[in-house]
Amino acid sequence: MPLFEDLEFSIDGHRVAYIEGGKGYPLLMIHGSGPGASTLGNWSRVLGPLSERYHVHAMDLIGFGKSDRKKSEPFFDLDLWIRQCKAMLAKIPGEKVGIIAHSISASLALQVAASESRVGQVLTTGAMGAKFTVNEGTVACWTFPETRADLKKAIGFLINDKSLIDDAYLDARVKVLHEDPTYKDYFSRMFAGDRQRYADQAIIDPSVLARIKCPVTMLHGRVDEPFPPATTLKLADHIPQADVVLLANCSHSVALERTDALLSAAHTLFPQPQ
Repeated sequence: MPLFEDLEFSIDGHRVAYIEGGKGYPLLMIHGSGPGASTLGNWSRVLGPLSERYHVHAMDLIGFGKSDRKKSEPFFDLDLWIRQCKAMLAKIPGEKVGIIAHSISASLALQVAASESRVGQVLTTGAMGAKFTVNEGTVACWTFPETRADLKKAIGFLINDKSLIDDAYLDARVKVLHEDPTYKDYFSRMFAGDRQRYADQAIIDPSVLARIKCPVTMLHGRVDEPFPPATTLKLADHIPQADVVLLANCSHSVALERTDALLSAAHTLFPQPQ
């Protein structure tokens, strides 16, 4: 796998960590929002292959991964994350930049694409951004797991093929969750109370979606219970150039369960090396 460089910048007094690697058409990659979510946690299977064809910039949102924790509540702060995405976009060279975004970050990416002409294409996986009713799976994904059994149950909602949830996978997630003793409290406060309000905050007005002029490809697992595929279909109804692919035998973790489909979609959507 090509080497990635650890880099950082600051916005609103917060340090933002990202990795950069590869050559070619520039891509910005943004992860989801579960406990322990990060660039490496979300994209580990595709970072190497993508960096063989593209100039990859993969960023940890503030409050996740190696980026700073937000200094004051609310810790769930879509406006801050959108400003962070725009600041990262401004740092990436090139006339156009593609974005790959998962779950909550699909809402961020689509809003950025609606207002930033430099966004050339958007690829989403398990998108949020349309109205849906939170369920047991959603709540589990936005709750800090107290035990290994809680973690396994929560991940079970995200991954359809349970054979992928082995001891090595669980060990890696447990390590991430507990390496910072303050993270449990921080994450619990980020998603305190009624989880429906966080899903509703991510909803994008159809008039904003209509302003997205670049091509958009949207992948969603057919059996995604926590964040149902109907959300992607509702979003696509208002995006002028949106293609939708529903993936069989796949839940929310598209990059893990259907790595092949994600890479194929990326290679079709984003410009290839000359």
